[in-house]
Amino acid sequence: MLETVFNLTRSEDKVIENVLSRDHVQINHMILYKGQALPEHYANANVYMVVLKGRLNLTLEEEESRDYVVGHLIEIPYNLKMNVRNLSEAVLELLVIKAPHPDQYPKSPGTSV
Repeated sequence: MLETVFNLTRSEDKVIENVLSRDHVQINHMILYKGQALPEHYANANVYMVVLKGRLNLTLEEEESRDYVVGHLIEIPYNLKMNVRNLSEAVLELLVIKAPHPDQYPKSPGTSV
């Protein structure tokens, strides 16, 4: 077998799982239910969010929050403050791709998560 297959968790509870971690990329899978959120944080890499299901409510820096739906791919630059939430009734499912891997960036006081 030449390929490697990674399975995403299916759950009725909040999920934040690391699916793949290599020098050049990190891929996380997230499931958030109504009212659930990540702690406000700074991007520790270039971040690409792919909405697989539901509606993502996202605030970047001090801008007004915006909603993104299935099929949207959002690019968030390194060290940008973000607030990720599910404010809708529907389950939110995301793939979060960080490239290159966060370990490839210098550590600074503003970055986390």
